[in-house]
Amino acid sequence: MAQTEKKAGLLRRTSSSKKPLKEKVLLMYEDIFTKEDPTKSNPRFWDELFLMKVNLEHLEGKLEALDGDEVVKIRDNINSLFHHCVQALAEEHQIKVVNALQTLCALFRGVHQKNKSATGFDIINMLMGFDKAELRMKELMESLDSLLCGDGSESLKSLCLKLLLCLVTVTDNISQNTILEYVMINSIFEAILQILSDVSSRARHGYDAVVLLALLVNYRKYESVNPYIVKLSIVDDEPTLDGMGRVIHHALAEYNRQYKEKEEENQGGFFSTLTSMVGSMFIADADEKLSVQTNEAILLALYEAVHLNRNFITVLAQSHPEIDIATAPAVPIPASPTTPLGTTPPSLDMMNNPELPLDPNLQTSNLLITFLKYSSIVMQDTKDEHRLNSARLCLIILTCIAEDQYADAFLHDDNMNFRVNLHRMPMRHRKKAVDKSIPSRPLVCAVLDLMVEFIVTHMMKEFPMDLYVRCVQIIHKLICYQKKCRVRIHYTWRELWSALINLLKFLLSNETSLLSKHNIFQLALQVVNLFNMFITYGDTFLPTPSSYDELYYEIIRMHQVFDNLYCMVLRVSANAGPWKEPASKVTQALVNARAIINHFNPKIESYATVNHISQLSEDQVLEVVRTNYDTLTLKLQDGLDQFERYSEQPREAGFFKELVRSISLNVRKNVSLSTMSQDVLLKEFSSIS
Repeated sequence: MAQTEKKAGLLRRTSSSKKPLKEKVLLMYEDIFTKEDPTKSNPRFWDELFLMKVNLEHLEGKLEALDGDEVVKIRDNINSLFHHCVQALAEEHQIKVVNALQTLCALFRGVHQKNKSATGFDIINMLMGFDKAELRMKELMESLDSLLCGDGSESLKSLCLKLLLCLVTVTDNISQNTILEYVMINSIFEAILQILSDVSSRARHGYDAVVLLALLVNYRKYESVNPYIVKLSIVDDEPTLDGMGRVIHHALAEYNRQYKEKEEENQGGFFSTLTSMVGSMFIADADEKLSVQTNEAILLALYEAVHLNRNFITVLAQSHPEIDIATAPAVPIPASPTTPLGTTPPSLDMMNNPELPLDPNLQTSNLLITFLKYSSIVMQDTKDEHRLNSARLCLIILTCIAEDQYADAFLHDDNMNFRVNLHRMPMRHRKKAVDKSIPSRPLVCAVLDLMVEFIVTHMMKEFPMDLYVRCVQIIHKLICYQKKCRVRIHYTWRELWSALINLLKFLLSNETSLLSKHNIFQLALQVVNLFNMFITYGDTFLPTPSSYDELYYEIIRMHQVFDNLYCMVLRVSANAGPWKEPASKVTQALVNARAIINHFNPKIESYATVNHISQLSEDQVLEVVRTNYDTLTLKLQDGLDQFERYSEQPREAGFFKELVRSISLNVRKNVSLSTMSQDVLLKEFSSIS
């Protein structure tokens, strides 16, 4: 009889109900969002909550939907939710830990999303209560540190890093995220280093750890003492630095590999045939398809390591196979939505597969080679601001490298020769280079090739003046080292001279349009002074006496460019105006180039007249040059081998603030809560109950 009544009761309730039953976790969320303490009606409320699968979307939505008055009413409950999340992180029940971590993510994101205009103190008060904030964040950071450094689940470690990335990027400007003050006080720097120094841990979590470190280093870096900057600058543990370098190397190498695959796809089949039939009319379109999203986060990490830590310079040159970390066991990776090329870490399959094809001409690689290849890709297209900033960051990193004595030593080391296949922009007037023709040379040759390639390929209407200035500065710093240490590298200097002369020619041809936007005299002065370096000190670093002769030949052959430049700067410096002084400096700098032209041209003409030759060959001109050095008078100019060392503050501060903002937005998007693979995590821990 009792059973009959029970069944009847169940049937009556089901048939009379019109609305679908809500998940229990949603009902529990509704209890939190009332002003009553949910434990009054259910003393085990918090224990039960963290056994429920988190509904991230619903929880965030509820937080975002609150108005000002509602926030005040339920603040105690939100504070309590935060407190119990932190407490749950110490639970032995792993499902509770997973759900607590994900709930914290939803709390951080939901509260910030709703209160974008609120002060950092108001947000702290709403999340955890200002009077308890220091204690709560200390407990949270200690729990995260324990989870990251312990021997527990790798999935939990991954989720801890996702939570930290979520916390760091929850505001557009990370320096306005006041909660990060507690992350500065309760440092997780050592936990990050432990991840990077361990082979297995690095394979799984290295990418997130490196990006997290790069972002933390940029928190209020110009306004206060950032402990992450201080600690990163003094790290001298070789396995840790090597681990960081390998993570960066893999991320850049994966981008290069994927780019090469796309390039080969675009060069194959019908498209290739059609292009060859109608010329290069589709080159721009093909190039656009290959202009995929770059990875500024990993570039920023490389920059901070190179800029802050001199010990990291040694990592750049460490040779190892293109793909390593082969000892780490492969684990299944949760499926995630497709993201733009270069924005996600290399997969574990890629990190663990020693059989992936290496560069056919290069048995070993190093971080610097991979970075140079990456730079040659991202520097091809600078037409929009995003790609322009990527190219700028690459050149800033190269500037830091070119200034470092140790880096210069291995760049110029004749015993460290590599074939570096840089990517070259498709251009109508030149054929695609054959990779196999590239000789094995010191790495400085690849750096110079990259600079020459940029100079040649970016003389366009939207002239990237800042990048050209940086490019010429890098060349100058390398030559200063060669002059100082009397290093003679076997490089085709003529290609550089030709590129620089063509750059001067471009500035002359576009004087009016360029002067409306740029100080072209600054760049012209840098280029002319590069020639002065070669003229004045070339005998100390050019490989052979004939190289010095070829320098003179190029100046004489292209004398019209130097003559026209002199006329232009003379004209501008004769008139009052903003360009008078910078133009005058170029006039003075041209003294030696003009002396060479004025000295040798009459002698070449005389030689042609005496020998009844209408047009002299290169060898004949070189002969005239060699026999008339003695009577040439040159002026020794001061300061040619001096340069201003790179300083981030104040000149680059604005650039890095905007760059970090862009990276933060991108990281926030990629660490979306929907991709945290709840089902996979919960399935992993379902046996632990």
